[in-house]
Amino acid sequence: MSDAAETAIASTTALTQRFGPTVALDAIDVQLQPGVTGLVGANGAGKTTLINALLGLRAPTSGSAIVLGLDPRSQGPALRSRVGFAPERDVLPDEMRAVDFVRHLAQVRGLPRSEARTRASDSLWLVGLGEERTRTLGTMSTGQRQRVKLAQAIASDPQLVLLDEPTSGLDPTQRSEMLTLIGEISNEHSVNVVLSSHLLNEVESVCDHVVALDAGRLVACGPLSDLIGDDEGVTLELVDVAQPAGSVDAVERALRAAGVALERVGSTLRLGGLERDELCDRARDAVADAGARIRRLETRRRTLADLFETAA
Repeated sequence: MSDAAETAIASTTALTQRFGPTVALDAIDVQLQPGVTGLVGANGAGKTTLINALLGLRAPTSGSAIVLGLDPRSQGPALRSRVGFAPERDVLPDEMRAVDFVRHLAQVRGLPRSEARTRASDSLWLVGLGEERTRTLGTMSTGQRQRVKLAQAIASDPQLVLLDEPTSGLDPTQRSEMLTLIGEISNEHSVNVVLSSHLLNEVESVCDHVVALDAGRLVACGPLSDLIGDDEGVTLELVDVAQPAGSVDAVERALRAAGVALERVGSTLRLGGLERDELCDRARDAVADAGARIRRLETRRRTLADLFETAA
């Protein structure tokens, strides 16, 4: 057994989910490691279906899953008492006070009433709603309601928290604050988190690991640093206006002759095939020899979007 398999908090084997002729999950094998895992893909990629399978809310068509050492199909109630979950849909009861709602769900997960009351108050303070905890949910903003969903997910001190699109409906500032809060909760309170999102930059900003899905297929699974890597190359953009005629062509010829892998779009050259520092040195030499002018010279970094482009 690999080290990754031994440390995994959840794993699936050939997990398949069909809805009639639609294949929502196509025999996927994943291993979720401790920390914050980004479950990423476009809407309809299979993210929510995978979360439901991990929670035991829907039996898969075939294949299997193990979460925290338990089988979701046969040990669902025991598993869900150890897992926090915040759904994407806004299903909060408007007439309830935030603290009562969070307390109730903590009790549902097995906490005694007195401990659930304390936990509810503590978790609402943790997500920044301590002073708002007695407000009814119907009077809260979208951002506050998302924080309430996060509070109820962590109130019972779970070993794993599943968050389905936790930034849905938030503006850019609120999204950044929510992601920072999720990262802090995971790091400071040793909570394992699976964060589902269709926004790739969100996952890159906060997650340690990634599971990428596309139309039910597994695109990638592993540490974020391994999947997007370090520097992939250099982008050289030359100035078009008032350049010596043919200078961009001359730069391209010189770089190709120097062994640089190159893609050109207009006056922008994407350079690769050599170490970053050597690429930069050769680019500057070629530009100087051709009498051209540099508008931009920067490191190019592989992103999650590149994973989906490669898989397409």
